[in-house]
Amino acid sequence: MNNKPIIQTTNLSKVYKTETVETIALSNISFKINRGEFVAIMGPSGSGKSTLMHILGALDLPTSGEYMLDGENVEKLKDDQLADIRNRKIGFIFQAYNLLPRTTAIKNVILPMRYAETPPAQREEKAIKYLKMVGLGDRLYHTSNQLSGGQQQRVAITRALVMDPAIILADEPTGNIASAQAEEIMAIFQNLNSKGHTIVMITHEPDIAEHTRRIIHVRDGVIINDVINRKQKKAKSN
Repeated sequence: MNNKPIIQTTNLSKVYKTETVETIALSNISFKINRGEFVAIMGPSGSGKSTLMHILGALDLPTSGEYMLDGENVEKLKDDQLADIRNRKIGFIFQAYNLLPRTTAIKNVILPMRYAETPPAQREEKAIKYLKMVGLGDRLYHTSNQLSGGQQQRVAITRALVMDPAIILADEPTGNIASAQAEEIMAIFQNLNSKGHTIVMITHEPDIAEHTRRIIHVRDGVIINDVINRKQKKAKSN
């Protein structure tokens, strides 16, 4: 594992202000995530974990502090540069899947490659390769409404992977699927991580976080705990 941090935050804070109210969502958050790590960010509703995810995904900027993503100082970037870094460096996976309805799995996966101007000859080949990798080789031409929740989430994972992102950000990726399907999704994440993918996952479910190798607990906008998951470390060593 390359020990150069792919994510580094220093005294990261986010404050939301109205005319009468000031709400501190994050307060002096500092941590590092190295290449190849699989990290869960946990916390109850209102803890600040979703705000942190938006900042890590370059969807929002901190009020103060520094965020370095793969060597780039994110909060100094302009809007078009932020859009570019999202396209180049980050693969997003959301709880709601965000697939195009009545569109086949393969077309959903090809879409971001069109935006990125991937050569047409490579798009279908790459989409098929990754869909097969997540066990959907027999569902390439099924539309979203013909797929189960777990299968739709696999398509969403594939869509993130085809752009070869530096990191995968997953926001409650098992929140809309049954527990058995959630286990299958986490097995896919573990397999991707074993191949060197860096994954950061937001979750409020302890049993889902247990599949990761490191757990960062956030409460009231601060990190209260940052621990190595001994169970996964032991499993990896075996």
